[in-house]
Amino acid sequence: MQPSHSSDLLQRLEHLNRIGIALSKERDTLKLLDIILIAAKRLLNADGGTLYRLVEEQGRQQLRFDVIYNDSLQIHMGGATGTDFPKDFPRFIPLYNASGQPNTGMVVTYAVLHNTTVVVDDAYAEQNFDFSGTHRFDQRTGYCSRSFLTVPMKNHEEEIIGVFQLINALDPETGQVQTFSPADRQLAESLASQAAIALTNQQLIKQLEKLFEALIALINTAIDHKSPYTGGHCQRVPILTMMIAEATQRSEQGRLKDFRPTAEELYELKIAGLLHDCGKITTPVHVVDKATKLETLFDRIHLVDTRFEVLKRDAEIELLKGKLAALERRDSAAIPLLEQQFRNRLTELDEDRSFVRHSNIGSEFMDTAAQERIRRIATRQHWIGPDGQEHDFLSEDEVHNLCIAKGTLNPEERIIIEEHVALTMRMLNQLPWPKHLRNVAEYAGSHHEKLDGRGYHRGLDESALSLPARIICLADVFEALTARDRPYKPGKRMSEVLTILGRMVQDHQIDADLFDVFVREGIWQDYAREHMQPEQIDTVDVNQIPGYTP
Repeated sequence: MQPSHSSDLLQRLEHLNRIGIALSKERDTLKLLDIILIAAKRLLNADGGTLYRLVEEQGRQQLRFDVIYNDSLQIHMGGATGTDFPKDFPRFIPLYNASGQPNTGMVVTYAVLHNTTVVVDDAYAEQNFDFSGTHRFDQRTGYCSRSFLTVPMKNHEEEIIGVFQLINALDPETGQVQTFSPADRQLAESLASQAAIALTNQQLIKQLEKLFEALIALINTAIDHKSPYTGGHCQRVPILTMMIAEATQRSEQGRLKDFRPTAEELYELKIAGLLHDCGKITTPVHVVDKATKLETLFDRIHLVDTRFEVLKRDAEIELLKGKLAALERRDSAAIPLLEQQFRNRLTELDEDRSFVRHSNIGSEFMDTAAQERIRRIATRQHWIGPDGQEHDFLSEDEVHNLCIAKGTLNPEERIIIEEHVALTMRMLNQLPWPKHLRNVAEYAGSHHEKLDGRGYHRGLDESALSLPARIICLADVFEALTARDRPYKPGKRMSEVLTILGRMVQDHQIDADLFDVFVREGIWQDYAREHMQPEQIDTVDVNQIPGYTP
């Protein structure tokens, strides 16, 4: 018993509904194009089809071949899974010719220009359209392209964004080529509407993502212009973050073998990497750029140099006064002793000045003996200031800064710098994140935490640090160690960097499994080739790296 027309139509409507659901779920544009054309072929039982999108190419609106299917000829080009189009394939069909006249001779361009569905029962009998290209294709392949259904795809603003064309409707019973019916046309137009909505949604999502990333780039550019020492960092950390994440995703060892993030989760991590230092937009420039211990808006070491010159001048004046007194006493024998005392004083001042200048440069560690010498220099000699009063040679603030044990930041400035993490979290937590980006603030705001709980600003330990957060932590430390644009240090050599990271693994500060992947997969080498100076890339014996398990 043959199925009734009404039951067949109901089945096709149910199929159309399922297609709509499938279209709404797909997030990959190329896959979406495949789904649209395959769905149209199956819904209308067509042997072949082509999907075009309307694009701006060479300053003109053109239709671009995106997907081609033909079951009889077993052709599938374009889309997500098809073969590439041949190099000599004419991918574009202009809507207007060189003189600006509408190109209405072809079915697809006519359908777009006139915003209408076009049904052709027999291409070989059709007089209104140019099917010469179709006929040449048939002659070359032995195919017979006869019935055509061409439907524009319009978005919510009634703008045409593309068109699909079906070829050769097949009788479901006999498989013979037949014409497309009025019901076929209605179903095709319904599908075209759903397809256009799905494609438009995809485009809107892509546009919003581009806009969002452009805004992030704008923030990083602001930080870059504010301080050239951090702008590069904001760009390089997300690059490293994704390199580590993708290598970890491939890992088959230990607990990392369960790390299989989706594309959306990887994108979330990328955004967190891009935004991890956004809080620095409010950090004072003189703190971010502090290249020496005495630097504020300028390096105060020059003021100290001036004081040393004043003391030298005073010593010379004392020498001349002493000589004059000796000559008045007719005690010329005292002059050599006065000159020797003067030379000794100059030597002492030069040695103290050299030590102060050396102490002004941030280092990995300043011991207590060096700090005590700074304090002795500050109080054992005095100078007359512009106010005419006698002052200690170094002020309390200068001593406080010159005695910084590590780096160039004093405790108060370090608090200001560390505050950028808390501000990053506060800023990001105020944004209305969509579900697939809900962890951005957490990941970005954890990049200075350590597994042993001694990081900042929340003091999280390994039980509270997710794997994505640990990835950004590793990327941040590695970039900071290799960066050559920091005001207080040159970029370190690779062997030294990996040794420092390995010791941090041993001290339970960074993730050992991630570090193993980082070394084993050669991420450090790939990164070095693109972002490090040749003189930083020295020979590394990975078997000698502490904390690394080959």
